[in-house]
Amino acid sequence: MRRAHELIGLPVVTVESGKQVGEVKDLLIDPTWNISGIILEAKTWFSSLRYISWEGIVSAGEDAITIPNDSVICEFGQKNECHAFLEGSDKIKGLPVLTVGGHELGVVEDVYLNQNWGKQIVGYELSEGFISDLKEGRKWLPMPESATMGEDAIIVPGHCAQEVEELFVSKEE
Repeated sequence: MRRAHELIGLPVVTVESGKQVGEVKDLLIDPTWNISGIILEAKTWFSSLRYISWEGIVSAGEDAITIPNDSVICEFGQKNECHAFLEGSDKIKGLPVLTVGGHELGVVEDVYLNQNWGKQIVGYELSEGFISDLKEGRKWLPMPESATMGEDAIIVPGHCAQEVEELFVSKEE
């Protein structure tokens, strides 16, 4: 599995010309827990954000994201049905994960994708706070069959409390 944080900061290069057109600033996640696209860094302070739909991406490799040409880049308009991963008022990172029964499992620190950079999110990396992360490590929650992305929390079924596992995070990270 690969972490979504590994996409942030990657250069975006066109296959047609080999030109770098920007870097990944954030990911957009739709209500079905799929990545719907990437947001590129703004070129200048006052320029508008640019967006690439996931369908416009040729490949998301370890060192770069490739697109066919710069025609797949659009001006970013508010996509109300999607949530940003890192930034904005509707970001996913930092949201608490609660069971339907009201038990907090932790706070989202990262999301995981399939090994081959599929767009489906397959699990959450959860933190219970800095001290707990140091003493016990972060936790892993496989993506449940239903999860509600709310304004102030992510709601998961009650049985997810038993499915939370310890996550090995290497000291290099």
